[in-house]
Amino acid sequence: MKEAARRNPAPPFELKDSSGKAIRLEDYKGKVVVLNFWATWCGPCKIEIPWFIDFQKSYKDRGFTVIGVSLDEDGWDAVKPYIESKQVNYPVVIGSEEVDQKYGSIEALPTSFILDREGRIAATHVGLVSKKQYEDDIQQLLQ
Repeated sequence: MKEAARRNPAPPFELKDSSGKAIRLEDYKGKVVVLNFWATWCGPCKIEIPWFIDFQKSYKDRGFTVIGVSLDEDGWDAVKPYIESKQVNYPVVIGSEEVDQKYGSIEALPTSFILDREGRIAATHVGLVSKKQYEDDIQQLLQ
């Protein structure tokens, strides 16, 4: 993980969840956040999502959350049934072209940014990494 002094702030965004509620990244300052760009058709994403559900259960009371940013072209028509069937327990939003660009034009899914409590990018994972890698990053930032 990078040294704290070199961490860049995560670009701010506001996107709507499946109920139409605005999810603003700045509202999560003070929490450790896994910002996960994913899609319902992405095989490795399907491996990670159960891990994120576990992390949300384990760490939410310690100032942690996952935010899922779906890049599905079919939007909520594809995403809503998927997150309901998997019982996703963290906020999920549909990404926009603007947010994609702010995060460096996501080219591979999944791509996750791990944010520290100040809203800075502490780690970036492109493609599938181990559950232990995520857990180590999260635990280090929660200390």
